[in-house]
Amino acid sequence: MATKPGVLTDWPWAPLGSFKYIVIAPWAVHSTYRFVTDDPEKRDLGYSLVFPFLLFRILHNQVWISLSRYYTSSGKRRIVDKGIDFNQVDRETNWDDQILFNGVLFYTGICLLPEAKQLPWWRTDGVLMAALIHAGPVEFLYYWLHKALHHHFLYSRYHSHHHSSIVTEPITSVIHPFAEHIAYFILFAIPLLTTLLTKTASIISFAGYIIYIDFMNNMGHCNFELIPKRLFHLFPPLKFLCYTPSFHSLHHTQFRTNYSLFMPLYDYIYGTMDESTDTLYEKSLERGDDRVDVVHLTHLTTPESIYHLRIGLASFASFPFSYRWFMRLLWPFTSLSMIFTLFYARLFVAERNSFKKLNLQSWMIPRYNLQYLLKWRKDAINNMIEKAILEADKKGVKVLSLGLMNQGEELNRNGEVYIHKHPEMKVRLVDGSRLAAAVVINSVPKETTNVLMTGNLTKVAYTIASALCQRGVQVSILRLDEYEKIRSCVPQECRDHLVYLTSEALSSNKVWLVGEGTTREEQEQATKGTLFIPFSQFPLKQLRRDCIYHTTPALIVPKSLVNIHSCENWLPRKAMSATRVAGILHALEGWDMHECGTSLLLSDLDHVWEACLSHGFQPLLLPHH
Repeated sequence: MATKPGVLTDWPWAPLGSFKYIVIAPWAVHSTYRFVTDDPEKRDLGYSLVFPFLLFRILHNQVWISLSRYYTSSGKRRIVDKGIDFNQVDRETNWDDQILFNGVLFYTGICLLPEAKQLPWWRTDGVLMAALIHAGPVEFLYYWLHKALHHHFLYSRYHSHHHSSIVTEPITSVIHPFAEHIAYFILFAIPLLTTLLTKTASIISFAGYIIYIDFMNNMGHCNFELIPKRLFHLFPPLKFLCYTPSFHSLHHTQFRTNYSLFMPLYDYIYGTMDESTDTLYEKSLERGDDRVDVVHLTHLTTPESIYHLRIGLASFASFPFSYRWFMRLLWPFTSLSMIFTLFYARLFVAERNSFKKLNLQSWMIPRYNLQYLLKWRKDAINNMIEKAILEADKKGVKVLSLGLMNQGEELNRNGEVYIHKHPEMKVRLVDGSRLAAAVVINSVPKETTNVLMTGNLTKVAYTIASALCQRGVQVSILRLDEYEKIRSCVPQECRDHLVYLTSEALSSNKVWLVGEGTTREEQEQATKGTLFIPFSQFPLKQLRRDCIYHTTPALIVPKSLVNIHSCENWLPRKAMSATRVAGILHALEGWDMHECGTSLLLSDLDHVWEACLSHGFQPLLLPHH
């Protein structure tokens, strides 16, 4: 929102929320109906192609969003080092409004203007005319319109909304108040209306011009430099005719320079070219990958989780993962992505952050939960994890945390296999067990005297049970086989606090510590108001509306942790899994040992927790229903 929002700030369909697409629905249905029922020789292809063209523009923009986020995560050719936040993501979620707006105007124009009907596919004179009018009047008028928008009266009421994004993403290019979009459409309509009135318009000239605007807008707002230097060497005048991402990035950081649309010519003419333009361009091109201190190794979960990646759907990734209705419509892409992962075995950087003096990255293994459960895929997945560890060691990474199913007793003995196989490696492996146990223990209400533990018990569960017994809390085990296993892990003097509980005696247990494998029947046996606290890395399916469900072990990150703008799987905003935090904590504290394997880590749980709090991480205290 602008500093002092002016008239026509909001889009007309803003009250409709996610139902705004019904604005275009009548035309889309009518044009499709006309295409199917009209005689092929009388079809108006221009009218029929408007809706598919709008869908293409959405896809085109999404490709730029994913491409930009993919490249900026590694640091190569990055222009601005600052991160973005949830406020920017929320502000830019309505990037498709301008496409809806254009669609309404295109349909209206075709209906009202006789010259817009029955356009031919191609006319050379119309294409040349549109290009010349854009290079002349449009670029010139835009320059002065843009300068006017930086006058304090218009800037505070309109253009400051766009400049709220210091670090730009491709979709930042179209984030303006409604009034600004009206002005831009009038400006960009000059070449289109001229070709219509001179009867030189064509479907290709219209579509090509709009695609050109989208392409240049998206390219110029990327936060990485992608225009190769050799183009300017081969054709020196190009510097006056084509801007670069670093050129426009300076406009967002300096505000009073580099006003041009796509052709820097007018900044040269009127003396508003930033003096550091060439220097920043060359620096950005020469920049290599970031130094990495801590890596969190994770993987995809469900097939739909591919859309929840940071490089996926930006607004979707900024909220905790949940299944949405539109995912049914995307099943062809979902299926293709799953097939692709069967053959694509290269991990990629999914996210970058920085905290204090540490550079952090999340590396994604392109495999799903289901693939981890297949025994015949065990060796292949272990090889991918091992390759990631060795690559991290080669890059000088200090700590690598094994997230989700990258650690496991059956898969790799919780990472112990890699330590024995590569004793010379300097990177330290962390499975987060100590911190996860500490988080769960500190999530149990202080007045609690007894808890119930069920589900598939893991090293974390054994650590929690032993620690609680030592603190005088009675731990009841619902399954006899698990009771026998866990009893051997609890110190002799504390075993009186560990009991096997039959299903008939559940009423006194209001706190349940649950792992994967907790059954529907077990949940139904819980009394009303029971607090379910997971100790596993995957959440418990919420079946009871009269009970409270805590998140998986996680912490709220400090405000100084940079570039947090997406949610980690199902966790709420600004929360980070205990495993991921454990890797950061390991590096901050300078601990030199590996923290993984099958042995229990019962000591120093309080020390780990206090160290975590001292660095600004906070417990996630609010359970969600």
